[in-house]
Amino acid sequence: MILEHADIRIDPAKATEFEAAITRGASTVIAHAKGFQGYKVNRSIESPGRYLLTIYWDTLEDHTVGFRQSPAFAEWRAIVGPFFVQPTVVEHLELVSKS
Repeated sequence: MILEHADIRIDPAKATEFEAAITRGASTVIAHAKGFQGYKVNRSIESPGRYLLTIYWDTLEDHTVGFRQSPAFAEWRAIVGPFFVQPTVVEHLELVSKS
C-alpha cells in the first residue's frame, strides 16, 4: 500500500467551506478511482489553514497515472482547488514499521 500525503494550505476564514468540499470531493470523486483504499483529512492545531490529506492507494501508479491522468482529477481539483492559497505539496510514502 502507498500513502499519498498532501500538505494543503487554505485561507483559515474558509475552513468550514473547505472541509465540506474536501469531504465531498474525496467521497464522490477519489473514492471511485482504481486502487483507492481510503483517506483521512487532518487539520493543524498550530497552523490555521493547514490540512494534511492522506490517501491510501494500492500502488503508486494508481495515483500518479490512473487518477492524476484521468478526467476525475480535473473534477477533484474543481471542487477543492479554489481554496488553495499556494501549491499543494504531495509526497508518496511506503510503510517501514508499524506497531
